[in-house]
Amino acid sequence: MPDDGRHRPLPREVKALGTVSLLNDTASEMLVPLLPLFLTTVLRAGAAALGVIEGLAETTASLLKYAMGRWSDRLGRRKGLALAGYGLSVLVRPLLGLAGAVWHVVALRFADRVGKGIRTAPRDALIADVVPPADRGRAFGLQRAMDHAGAIAGSLAAAALLAWSSLPLRWIFLLSAVPGAAAFVVLALGVREARRAPADPAGDPAAGSAGQTRSLLSERRFVGYLAAVLLFTLGNSADTFLVLRALELGVAPALGPVLWVALHLSRSAWAVPGGMLADRYGRLRLILAGWAVYAVSYAGFAAADAGWMMWPLFVLYGLHAGLTEGAERAMVADLVGAESRGRAFGAFHLTVGLAALPASLLTGLLWKWQGPAVAFGAGAGFALAAALWLFLWPGLVRGTRAATAGGGGT
Repeated sequence: MPDDGRHRPLPREVKALGTVSLLNDTASEMLVPLLPLFLTTVLRAGAAALGVIEGLAETTASLLKYAMGRWSDRLGRRKGLALAGYGLSVLVRPLLGLAGAVWHVVALRFADRVGKGIRTAPRDALIADVVPPADRGRAFGLQRAMDHAGAIAGSLAAAALLAWSSLPLRWIFLLSAVPGAAAFVVLALGVREARRAPADPAGDPAAGSAGQTRSLLSERRFVGYLAAVLLFTLGNSADTFLVLRALELGVAPALGPVLWVALHLSRSAWAVPGGMLADRYGRLRLILAGWAVYAVSYAGFAAADAGWMMWPLFVLYGLHAGLTEGAERAMVADLVGAESRGRAFGAFHLTVGLAALPASLLTGLLWKWQGPAVAFGAGAGFALAAALWLFLWPGLVRGTRAATAGGGGT
């Protein structure tokens, strides 16, 4: 029986990058859940200010992800950009504790998300660079699991400091510098990058095989995959709508953060097994299964009529992320050559980011006009439509099988 990779250790760089994600998300989640409280009670701002801040920040990050991924291909190096992105966030995030006006928060959140935009695509491409195709699902699953674990740790740390200490919000924000700085140190010391030849920006056809020199957006299989991701994301609204649904059905407000932690626990627990299954049975199967689970969970949110039903639905919804997050990123690496991975991951994250805003807007409008059942039902419909698109797109099944068999070009 062939080795499925379950007992083959992952490279130290993958483990180090997972640790970086854990520490960085711990720092981020120490302040993001408290930001609405800080704006309303300390700076006397409202929901409109929060919407402007988060919308501007996330849109900027999405646009930068593609640019930075492309730049990492041209440079032939990725670690430096990842360091710059994490370093910027480490520097500016704690400064929220010194903010004295709403525009200070806008500027600092903007800079923080710029850091995310700089680092995300080069980091994902770096993971794909150091693992063989047969282990990509497990590697990305580990990174996602540790990212969600950091979200849990940060949320719990913020809640504990707020509830059991006399520290003001500003001091909690300043303390987020500790795990953030640790993340930067682990990346600087724990990740070594082999020198690669920079990509030819002109895309000269004489420089290599057709698959290596073809423009990223002309690659039929990859474009089809991105179209499916776009369609799915248009039905994937912000998770805060799930918490709102739980509160409407009678879940006590004090249990809202507990539901949030339960969701991240489910995501973290399923991420590595999901990645391993993607390596063993194929990325496409796991993505299709995960999107089907998403449709079922959203149908459950639409049909639920009691607060207790939220608990199993949140866990089921977390299973969807565990099945897909590693597989989706591994498929990006499978469908393009090594010299285009930065751009490919940038295009993937840009697609998700640009679709996220209209997705939440659509859900909010449907909720207002037709009620939550219709809003969540629409999300389930988008997921099923995306799964059908992905399954029927010409050549995608054959292409991903070839890559996982060893043709991915690490």
